[in-house]
Amino acid sequence: MRRDIPKDAVPMLCASCEGRNKGICSTLDCHQLHELVRSSRKSAVEGGAALLGEAERIDRYANILSGVVKLTKTLSDGRQQIVGHQFAPDFLGRPFRAESQLNAEAATEVVLCSFPREAIERMMQESPELERRLYKQALDELDEARDWMVTLGRKTASEKIASLLLMFARHAEPSGKAGRNFARFDLPLTRADIADFLGLTIETVSRQLTRLRNDKIICIENNRLIIVPDLRRLNARAGN
Repeated sequence: MRRDIPKDAVPMLCASCEGRNKGICSTLDCHQLHELVRSSRKSAVEGGAALLGEAERIDRYANILSGVVKLTKTLSDGRQQIVGHQFAPDFLGRPFRAESQLNAEAATEVVLCSFPREAIERMMQESPELERRLYKQALDELDEARDWMVTLGRKTASEKIASLLLMFARHAEPSGKAGRNFARFDLPLTRADIADFLGLTIETVSRQLTRLRNDKIICIENNRLIIVPDLRRLNARAGN
């Protein structure tokens, strides 16, 4: 039986949470939030830490509150391929599957709010809005995967690098008003990771980043901080 909770009584943990008004939590009512809080835990992990292994049993799901998660697939000989990235406020996990089919690794420092798998799957049956939100994320990820099929199969090296930077820029934390035309973010991947993801050599990645910088489409500070003064120019360089 539900406790008598005021309609607008948001749990204290949720009231101060970065993901309260974004992602799946925005679809839950106060009763559901209180239920979820009782079994949730917030944690911060360093870049490079494994979050979920391929074929690992899925016991908990998580909201990504900040940072970038790298998704990879392992081949039989041990080689790995980056197959995608997730950002705040994405939902990390695959509902209604007992084992993970991917590896999830923190590409940067990541803050997560995790909760039991059973709790979310039960709430999905109770809340059409929650189910719709997860469905929308799945469709967004499918659209992005199709875009990357085009990028990897048809675009030039320059367009591939620009497309990757554009993706990170679009997921960067807002640093201005809605409709902003600039971005500032820390590059979450190493040059080797970028080369692996895009099917390029490390030398080509470095050369194309230098070219973008020389053309003043991006600025690079401390070898990691990327500043995009005009997203329209970066979008054009990406061949979109």
